[in-house]
Amino acid sequence: MNTNKKTARIAGFLYLSFIVFSAIANAVGRKGIIIDGDAAATAANIIAQGTLFRVGFVSDLLSALLFLLTAWALYALLKQVNRTLALLFLLLNLCGVAMQCFSMILLYAALPLASGGGYLAAFTTDQLNAQAMFFLGLYNAGFTSAQLFYGAWLFPLGYLVFKSGFLPRILGIVLLVHCVGWLMTFLQSFLFPGFEAITYVSYPLGFIAEFGLTLWLLIMGAKEQKPASIEVG
Repeated sequence: MNTNKKTARIAGFLYLSFIVFSAIANAVGRKGIIIDGDAAATAANIIAQGTLFRVGFVSDLLSALLFLLTAWALYALLKQVNRTLALLFLLLNLCGVAMQCFSMILLYAALPLASGGGYLAAFTTDQLNAQAMFFLGLYNAGFTSAQLFYGAWLFPLGYLVFKSGFLPRILGIVLLVHCVGWLMTFLQSFLFPGFEAITYVSYPLGFIAEFGLTLWLLIMGAKEQKPASIEVG
């Protein structure tokens, strides 16, 4: 197996693993447990489904690690096109992963608050539930903030895929469009939180762009040839 194809398939495997663990975290650790605007119900769910909450937490951390490793593998593949831009998307991904992992600590804080006991016995149940929801809100803000970097990394990634000569140009174009859509989703989340029309477009587009790249890397790999246009950076 040629070097490009091997590196591409490693990147594809890591990308797919990231997607799987992210889906597990959402389906197991948060969906049906966190109820927006209902502190009492959320606390009760966290207590009743503590194991699932922990599984979701660990899955989220693993997904963050896998996403960083994916960026590293893509850097190894695309640095031959432009090392500077490849390093840029790696650093942007690293910033997003760091923010996501920090926000995960805030998410986990809701578990001991909802459970109470020990030194937390000084607070009433309503106070503990309110604090748990406060930390969940901070987690959501932190995770959403990380999307700025996850959106920005798509631009140099898409550009390098487009210019590589050993990956389909259409994937690069879709990634560039996805970059714009994801950055608009980030802005909408903070500036126009009640306006969700952008997400109806950006989420399906994101799935097509990133899952499409994942499948191509995993199944087709990359051609062993010099890039069509090598840029010095």
